[in-house]
Amino acid sequence: MKILKSLSVQVLVALVLGLLVGALAAAYGGEGAPRVIESIEALGGLWLNALRMTVVPLIFAVLVSGIAQVSDAAATGRLAMKAMLWFLALLLLSAVVSVLLVNGVLTAWPVGEAASAALRAGAQAPAAGTPTAPDFAAWVKSLAPSNPIKAAAEDAILPVVVFAVFTGFALTRLPDGRGRALLEVFNGLGEAMIVIVRWVLMAAPLGVFALGLGVGLRAGAGAAGVLGQYVITASLAGLVIAILAYILAIVAGRVPLGLWARATAPVLAAAFATQSSLACLPAMIERSRDDLGAPARVANLVLPLAVAVFRMTSPAVNLAACIFVAKVYGLEPTALQYVGGVLVALAVSIGSVGLPGQVSFIVSVAPICIALGLPIDLLPILLAVEVVPDIFRTLGNVTGDMAVTAIVSRDEPAEPASSQA
Repeated sequence: MKILKSLSVQVLVALVLGLLVGALAAAYGGEGAPRVIESIEALGGLWLNALRMTVVPLIFAVLVSGIAQVSDAAATGRLAMKAMLWFLALLLLSAVVSVLLVNGVLTAWPVGEAASAALRAGAQAPAAGTPTAPDFAAWVKSLAPSNPIKAAAEDAILPVVVFAVFTGFALTRLPDGRGRALLEVFNGLGEAMIVIVRWVLMAAPLGVFALGLGVGLRAGAGAAGVLGQYVITASLAGLVIAILAYILAIVAGRVPLGLWARATAPVLAAAFATQSSLACLPAMIERSRDDLGAPARVANLVLPLAVAVFRMTSPAVNLAACIFVAKVYGLEPTALQYVGGVLVALAVSIGSVGLPGQVSFIVSVAPICIALGLPIDLLPILLAVEVVPDIFRTLGNVTGDMAVTAIVSRDEPAEPASSQA
């Protein structure tokens, strides 16, 4: 069947099989089953380490390239700068709303302690504990790494992100095209890391199956309930951001509700079917110009720029995943760690745009987890059930793209009829 050719579906099937086989082994396998499964789990740990080794170089390379791209776009004119400011404001709104929403939801609907303990044991990650963070003065001082290589080696992800952002902007200011030459090096490094991640992800069904065996052995059927709770929580975060974008278009963009609903309906249908903002770009441009009356020069600039550097739901859903991991481990990140996590979420939402879905999940969520002082061992399991939240990610992204276009178009003069023909 064609559906089984999808890596996402294969990984999901592998997770279900791993959980099922692990639970059956716990119930009927006897004393020898745990030893056999633990041996197979080692392969899952090897696969996880292969993913982990690419995180720091990949996030640094894509951030340098992404920030340089943003800098170039902002330098192209007033319209692009206006769109970029809206992108940044909405990404920040997305992150803050997610932190408040997901913490509130998981306080009202807490993750079960028994299932969490079993899931932690199945993931073989560090035991729950209270994360520590420096005081404010030390935290501010640490933002600029005295030794970026040491910071990367110690997984101090926020200083690495800060260094990458400065490097990206600096490369665009070097004379005689020298910055472009060095930027090509970082582009090549990022592409090489993506190739490695793709190689590792080819073995994702086997890796997730091996990890799922351990989770099923120790967590049993309870793991399915916890993962279902994650899917609902992450999807809710994406849905709320999509609704906020919808409201912003009506209030800030001054688009009548009926007109907005008619214009976005075919785009949302395409987003649901394709789960790709890029695939929806032609429809977004057409509906924004023909239905919403956006000037062609605005739609033709803002929407491709939005697809290139803007994912409104990225901070929200990525932070939702991290907060869920924190609840599973019984950890409560400090206020400073949340500030760092939000800053990292904003940066990686720009840097990871355009990466394949499975790659972008790892490169986006892992750095935020590290910034929050959380283990990343559960991420491959969450990746396996990312199929559903990814639908809401795309719905929110295309809604946000069209909302910014409507808002930016509001004060732009209409084009002469001859230019619209």
